[in-house]
Amino acid sequence: MPIHSPEKVWWKPIGRQERIWFWVSFVFVIVMFISMPIWHLLADQNTPHLSYRVTPERFTAIVSEFTKRYQVGSENGIPIVHPPAGEIYLLARQYQWMPILELEKGKTYHLHVSSADVNHGFSIQPVNMNFQVVPGYDYVLEITPPDAGEFTILCNEFCGIGHHKMSGKLIVKE
Repeated sequence: MPIHSPEKVWWKPIGRQERIWFWVSFVFVIVMFISMPIWHLLADQNTPHLSYRVTPERFTAIVSEFTKRYQVGSENGIPIVHPPAGEIYLLARQYQWMPILELEKGKTYHLHVSSADVNHGFSIQPVNMNFQVVPGYDYVLEITPPDAGEFTILCNEFCGIGHHKMSGKLIVKE
């Protein structure tokens, strides 16, 4: 049992500065709450709207057929393919991306990407493109390369002991 009861108003009323900071933060929260759905609808950074269920075995077979059909060479044992504009395929598996894609500048491609084993992250450097790749799903990304050059494809989701070596290549020709 306490020696004496606490005062009825045991807190100090907020001062002018605290009221200002409360309203600044409240307005900021409201602005962010409104701007996030607008950003989702208007910005060009939305996740793909097309994805399909596919078994890893089936997707691996599709990539193998695609590779055999359009292979033009190889680099370090990884096939290089030069497909026409349209549907293209990329397979992630520990610890590689397959095949190396050779695309043409300004043409539109529908990149189907999936994983054969575990979760991977798909990131094209130095472009700010970043997606999660999950086994059992075929994600379709529409890409139109604006610049020629060689781009690195990295896995940015830890996928095992060899994760640091998992990189691929995207070649864009004029």
